[in-house]
Amino acid sequence: MGEVELSCLAYAKMYLHASQFPRCSVNGLLLSSSPAGGAVCITDCVPLLHTHLSLAPITQLALTQVDVWCLQTQQRIVGYYQANACVSDSSPTPCALKIAEKIFEQCNNAVLLMIDGEKMFPGGRVPPIVVYERKDGRWALKDKHTIMLRQWEETCSIVNQLLSSGDQGLLVDFDSHLDDITKDWTNQKLNAKILKLVSPANGNV
Repeated sequence: MGEVELSCLAYAKMYLHASQFPRCSVNGLLLSSSPAGGAVCITDCVPLLHTHLSLAPITQLALTQVDVWCLQTQQRIVGYYQANACVSDSSPTPCALKIAEKIFEQCNNAVLLMIDGEKMFPGGRVPPIVVYERKDGRWALKDKHTIMLRQWEETCSIVNQLLSSGDQGLLVDFDSHLDDITKDWTNQKLNAKILKLVSPANGNV
């Protein structure tokens, strides 16, 4: 399997999701607006749940709605992310493996991304992520040299700005949308704010 490229937008939203619910496990879907084949370019993500991650009916409902939205916006689901409630545990849970497997059925270069809570702190020199790929019939750790997060220092600076402004409160996951359907789980307002902070010159969107 080839390289995985993670955009500032996708990374920032995952980080904000985990920061918004620090005592909960959170999960979401990784999206790409790039055509299939070649490197996996993760351009966005959809935060899903912060309660009852293993509740199949809600997960299936979310997957179906995100699928429809992706068709309308020329995107596709290319992976799954999760942060465990226990910060010292970044291992994929049975729930994570099950959902990743379901995505893999539709996308043969899908990735499973786990957020490492112990490395989630301002100014971290290493992205707090662990990436798995489907290899020889199982999910195996991906070579970290094939994982790219462009302009890492600028991305960290943007995330710190968002946290300082309390913008994790702007993020809406599918759970929150189910509690109040007027809330936008596609996070257009937050997306616009993040993209405004990203320098258009570096292509890191």
